[in-house]
Amino acid sequence: MSAITDFHVRAADGSDVNLSAYAGKVLLIVNTASKCGFTPQYEGLEALHRRYAARGFEVLGFPCNQFGHQEPGDAAEIASFCSLTYDVTFPLFAKIDVNGDGTDPLYAELKRQAPGLLGSKAIKWNFTKFLVDRTGKVVARYAPTTKPEEIAADIEKLL
Repeated sequence: MSAITDFHVRAADGSDVNLSAYAGKVLLIVNTASKCGFTPQYEGLEALHRRYAARGFEVLGFPCNQFGHQEPGDAAEIASFCSLTYDVTFPLFAKIDVNGDGTDPLYAELKRQAPGLLGSKAIKWNFTKFLVDRTGKVVARYAPTTKPEEIAADIEKLL
């Protein structure tokens, strides 16, 4: 089993990001979309980020356009929308695929470590969330319907 912090991902500007930069932190990794019924969860995600950042917590957002084409914009449009609409300050990375042949390796590992209901590996929709402990191991997977504030107690246990 690989630690999530062993992976490299692309930043919104296309540069390489080694997730080892987040080693020792508690992470909430989320596939996001700007035109989804769950998009208002950005507000709750940002609230968690601000509440716990000083204690070693980070939200990492990965825009994805695989569900109803609800993330059609480019990186600059996504960043602008998130900043202006929800005052998002947590990192947003390059748009990725979370299912199918083009699944980003990070998401392949997240799904391997924390399968969904009945062992399903597929991400069902935008705003599926993975909670990662300080060692880089996935400890929980949350459905898109799980509001960020409902995860606070689980985050507290890991901090």
